[in-house]
Amino acid sequence: MDILQLLIYGIVLGGVIALGAIGVSLTFGILGFANFSHGDLMSTGAYIALIFFTTLAWPLWIALPIAMIATAALALAIDRSLYRWFRTRQPVILLISSFGVALILRSLVQMIWGPDTITYQTGIQMPYRVAGLRIRPDQITILLCTIFLVLAVHLFLQRTKMGKAMRAMADNPNLARLSGIDTERVVLWTWVLGGGLAGAAGVFLGLDTRLHPEMGWTLLLPIFAAAILSGIGKPYGAIVGGLVIGIVQEMSTLVIAAAYKPAIAFAILVVMLIVRPTGLFSGRSTV
Repeated sequence: MDILQLLIYGIVLGGVIALGAIGVSLTFGILGFANFSHGDLMSTGAYIALIFFTTLAWPLWIALPIAMIATAALALAIDRSLYRWFRTRQPVILLISSFGVALILRSLVQMIWGPDTITYQTGIQMPYRVAGLRIRPDQITILLCTIFLVLAVHLFLQRTKMGKAMRAMADNPNLARLSGIDTERVVLWTWVLGGGLAGAAGVFLGLDTRLHPEMGWTLLLPIFAAAILSGIGKPYGAIVGGLVIGIVQEMSTLVIAAAYKPAIAFAILVVMLIVRPTGLFSGRSTV
């Protein structure tokens, strides 16, 4: 029963990590740099949802899309105003810029909402009990919404012309450019898709735990571990990597203290970089 209970928690956490890892993988595969501000984009999306879900008391099914759209718009605005000027420079310039953006976003969150921990809802949620297992209503919401978003991303990548162009650039950017793909439009949609998923991941993380300005930064290591585990630049592999990292982190509490869960993601990251730095899905098409 303990193992099954932790498996449920791991799937919930893995879904959140997977949504974040998809954005990181797309950004790296298409733009060629590791976006270290992705975690703070998640935090910003979570706090934007707080305005509508808690302050205005709007239902989650309205607050969530608004937070996703706002986060996608913010990610696109950051690219238009900053990142696009450095695309022809060395990747390390973009990497350093993303660190600066992360610090700016985190500081803005602290200035607007304060440094204290906040919850979306007050009171105690009574979990449902199924065959001796416990699952909270919020966790069911997270699972259902995550499944819906993953299916939506799958349909977008598989059925739309832009989705196919994004997959082509993620697989082989140089060949995609030579094939006549509009790279600027692909970059735009990459930030829209990655930013929207980051906003959703932040909201789900806030539902599952609590909101604090460093919540996204704290989850950044598991997100990158998931992306590297699957082969960074592989959006479908990021889903598998996220679930693996989430489940392994939760299962690790059977033998170590819960406070050391982030160390598990770090250990997986180190092992993968040593044993198979190109990831489990390297060399496999994402088509």
